[in-house]
Amino acid sequence: MPNSKDSVLTTRATAELLGVAVSTAQLWIENGAIPSWKTPGGHRRVRLSAVRRLMEERGLVAPVAAVAVSAAAVASSDEFLPVSTAAYPVAHDEAQRLLALDAARIVDTPAESVFDRLTWLASQVTESPMALISLLTSKRQWFKSRVGVAVTETPRDWAFCSHAILQDGLFVVEDAARDPRFQDNPLVIGEPHIRFYAAFPLLDAHKVPLGTLCVLDREPRRLRDREIRSLRELAAIASEEIQRRARP
Repeated sequence: MPNSKDSVLTTRATAELLGVAVSTAQLWIENGAIPSWKTPGGHRRVRLSAVRRLMEERGLVAPVAAVAVSAAAVASSDEFLPVSTAAYPVAHDEAQRLLALDAARIVDTPAESVFDRLTWLASQVTESPMALISLLTSKRQWFKSRVGVAVTETPRDWAFCSHAILQDGLFVVEDAARDPRFQDNPLVIGEPHIRFYAAFPLLDAHKVPLGTLCVLDREPRRLRDREIRSLRELAAIASEEIQRRARP
């Protein structure tokens, strides 16, 4: 049975995402290289996950422009489409990242105890007053779970996590008030008065960063090695939980 949490693509959107001709995509669909089904109107449809599997198997990389066009065809809302002039750092594959976040179907879902336990543990093991599981759409950072933070989301422009998801591992800001990237950030000069930030990316099954598990403090500081390892392990568990929910 198709996964209802997985985005649906037309043949044309599939071709654009793969960076091939429509006729080529149609051939791959018809010979079963990309699993598909017919709508009542007789049109072929495929799942985004099936296209991504083929891309991995054949080492294909979608053109950035094609990804943006395809994203418009399958995104559930404009929150999962790249903005034309972002006021925050983005990777070249931001359009694909947003599609992956959309496909995960986790943004704006109710609180879950398993994620709340992870943020509580992150706060405890690093002795941090604040901890977040943050997911990044093109317009906002939304908190699936939070400790010590009153708000449930902020504008994407304010997100320290926009920098963190560009890293393969730990991203640390030891003193935001002295960092030119963050010293004028509303979250630094106002509530919750962030000075310290540390995060690991949260990854889907294809290693696409959807957000972060992060800890924050109102004082400059550093993490010890055991705290870094603990935060890394908790982020891995959070990633696995997200991946598990995306499966059929």
